[in-house]
Amino acid sequence: MPKSRKPERRVTFQYFVPVHVEIIDGRINRVTVIDETPIKEPTFVEGDAGYLEEAIAEADDGQEWPIWTFGH
Repeated sequence: MPKSRKPERRVTFQYFVPVHVEIIDGRINRVTVIDETPIKEPTFVEGDAGYLEEAIAEADDGQEWPIWTFGH
């Protein structure tokens, strides 16, 4: 008989981080996201709102972030 898996807990939140934007001759040359910034004033977006505080603590514990997605 297969093992039953724990239900997946998922939450999405957002917060502002500083970026450095370099412009050369009127064109965006480089954008650097300062991702070491501690999470401050996060906003719940979707998912399990009860998991939000724990998820924020886990995201801010020094682990590497797996992927960056830019735009909407």
